[in-house]
Amino acid sequence: MMTPRLRAWVFSLNTFAAAMAALFLGLRFSLPRPYWAMITVYVVSQPLSGALRSKAVFRLLGTVLGAVMACVLVPHLVNAPELLSLAMALWVGCCLYLALLDRTPRSYVFMLGGYTAAIIGFPGVSSPGALFDIALVRVEEIGLGIVCATVVHTALFPRPVGPVLLDRIDGFLADAGRWAQDALAGRRDARTRREWHRLAEDVTALHLLATHLPFDTAGLRPRAGAVRALHERMSMLLPILSSIEDRLAVLQTSGKGPDARRDTLLQALSAWIQAGPDAARAEGQRLSEACAALAPPLDAKADWTALVTTSLAVRLGELVDTVQDCRDLRAFIRDPTGPAPERLTPLLLARVQRPLHRDRGLALMSGIAAAAAVLLCCAVWISLAWPEGSAAAMMAAVYSCLFATQDDPVPAILSALAFTGVSFVVGGVYLFGILPGIDGFPLLAAALAPTLLGVGVLMADPRWAGRASIAVLGLLGTLSLQERYTADLAEFINSSLAQAVGFIAAALSTRFLRSVGTDWSAHRLLRTGWRELAGLASAEGVPDRLGWTSRMLDRLGMLTPRLALATSRDEALEAADALADLRLGLNVVDLQRVRPHVGTAASLSAGLLLQRISGHFRARSLGRVTAPPVELLGALDATLGSVADAPPSAQKRDGVLALVGLRRALFPDAAPYRAAPLEAAR
Repeated sequence: MMTPRLRAWVFSLNTFAAAMAALFLGLRFSLPRPYWAMITVYVVSQPLSGALRSKAVFRLLGTVLGAVMACVLVPHLVNAPELLSLAMALWVGCCLYLALLDRTPRSYVFMLGGYTAAIIGFPGVSSPGALFDIALVRVEEIGLGIVCATVVHTALFPRPVGPVLLDRIDGFLADAGRWAQDALAGRRDARTRREWHRLAEDVTALHLLATHLPFDTAGLRPRAGAVRALHERMSMLLPILSSIEDRLAVLQTSGKGPDARRDTLLQALSAWIQAGPDAARAEGQRLSEACAALAPPLDAKADWTALVTTSLAVRLGELVDTVQDCRDLRAFIRDPTGPAPERLTPLLLARVQRPLHRDRGLALMSGIAAAAAVLLCCAVWISLAWPEGSAAAMMAAVYSCLFATQDDPVPAILSALAFTGVSFVVGGVYLFGILPGIDGFPLLAAALAPTLLGVGVLMADPRWAGRASIAVLGLLGTLSLQERYTADLAEFINSSLAQAVGFIAAALSTRFLRSVGTDWSAHRLLRTGWRELAGLASAEGVPDRLGWTSRMLDRLGMLTPRLALATSRDEALEAADALADLRLGLNVVDLQRVRPHVGTAASLSAGLLLQRISGHFRARSLGRVTAPPVELLGALDATLGSVADAPPSAQKRDGVLALVGLRRALFPDAAPYRAAPLEAAR
């Protein structure tokens, strides 16, 4: 097994070998700009072979898309430079908007399609008649780089996504098991809260990593359905554990004293979870039955302790079933030759997509900022008749897009400018000090090796990958290696200045039109969740339970680093509990599902309650209120009494549990429930 350091060197050597092969073949085939093939190798190379293949495919698609748009826009608008500038800026902005709405690797198609049109189109305005040939050659050069990178990284010490994904899954299940043991023991502290947030981040990270499986070199691809099913089960662990933790806290402070049967069950559950994948399935079945037996009967006379105990019993049973599902799916993924448990067949056959959080407003702001940066450079280019102005507009398009996912991209853009400046210096040394003495391809490769191998090692380190990639792209673009040595000092200086202007334009446009603080982003994430909660409560039909869970876990994972970086003490942020909001939404969905089946009076009461919940969260998303009104508590208790009085059924039980969950999420500090008159809900 390779150490991380050795793996980094293998990655660097593979990337360098692929880059040299791309450059050699580009020269052999007499491509006009073979250095584009070399640059492409460094752009698409990834430590994981599946990630490399997916990026290669999406880069090729994005390149074709951008080339087609350049061929459409430039010949028709070349005689109206202002219109061409506007059209190109709008194209870049629209593509960036679409890319930011898709947070999977597919987004690379749109982002690359946007700035590739600028890369091909702006330099091509001087010869619009030859633009199709230029675009075709660019696609060929990039395709050559993609082929070289894919072949080398696949043939020489490939690192498949599958084993990495399995290790991440094992790590997640181990962490979730520790949290489960803490929850069952009644331990709640700041460390536990951090665990919640980290697990939420891991859920989204695992989902994004799994999107590379169809492109992987390992044999995990046939088990993609099992990976999706496992991911769905893992997602549900967080709200289940949070609910268990909450219900145990209520029972421990109820003043009723210890419950020997409950405590024995909790200890047995903790031991079963600690045993890990080797735990006996029969023990899991026994624990599931014991959880069901723990629940007292539900009727209109049930007190708060009985209701909470029933809720706890059901959630404990869900925990046992979910953990067992995770273990079975994990085993099936590791050894697909064995049969999958029959009860998992529906999960394995389901083709459910996992939606992630989308921020259309921020994506629109990013698109506008990118378009403005391109227009600013085009205005300078046209007004000054600057020969190198196309490079400025091109770089503004590229770097407005690359860092658009960050809250404040400006520091990253300026950091990229600094590293690009370093690459200019190194490139100047090569151009005017080293390359004039080079004769032949072997000497060229030997001269480039020390620098490119060192940068390649840094690219394999997540802490340095972004900056190292910027530096190597700047260096290779500066060298612009072709069949003959054609360095010119004046052109070198002009080109470097033009690229710097593009960086500065991107930074200025982003600063004034796009940059936001971490506090603002955190508030926006919370408000988006509250707005969706309002929509769940006012929905006509039954909302998508898994979709809500997926989006809220994604928001929870995004919220964690922003809360840590918040620059001011904000009571709303400090009091925010996105995991409680997730549980609340799940209970709203469950209440919507059972509402038609609990009798007319209870259904009417539940409908009015949901309207009030919707109104509260709609007002909260607008910043008008923070705490739920007392009237909502009265309506909730009245609805709880009405549903508890309904005839016995599975829907009645689920409705009562949903209302208990809503009460705990909305009013955690309220006095214990006492049945209210039904009129209070009207």
